[in-house]
Amino acid sequence: MKITLVTVGKIKERFFEDAIAEYSKRLGRYCKLEIIQVADEKTPDGASENVERQIREKEGQRILAQIKDGAYVLALAIEGKMLSSEELAGKIQKLGVEGKGHLVFVIGGSLGLSKEVMDRADYALSFSKMTFPHQLMRVILLEQIYRGFKIIAGEPYHK
Repeated sequence: MKITLVTVGKIKERFFEDAIAEYSKRLGRYCKLEIIQVADEKTPDGASENVERQIREKEGQRILAQIKDGAYVLALAIEGKMLSSEELAGKIQKLGVEGKGHLVFVIGGSLGLSKEVMDRADYALSFSKMTFPHQLMRVILLEQIYRGFKIIAGEPYHK
């Protein structure tokens, strides 16, 4: 199975880079992992809703350009469905059984995802009603994907 993360913005802190590298290495046993970073737009202070929408659309165009036809897209969004670790593992396993060999997880920028990206998504996934920094969310998502593959394999780790 191929897993792609399409994310907005660059990682700025070394400790996040180290954690991402560690989980990327661990995931190498279970899947082919690709992480694609697209440029973020600067949001001016006091930006109007119209300006924020335009920023989401620009970032969304960059995201959509990275999603290949036939990929199953899981967009991370506060309004998405919350799953337990076991449920996420089950979803990944079920998608694989159904022949979905390429899963794309999308993490938006500070303003979230555009309507176009959400329309393209096959599934909206929420980790919480809380907002997390997108850099930290990459680490959390990779850890949960790794945990999911360990659960699928029946290997110890997740408790």
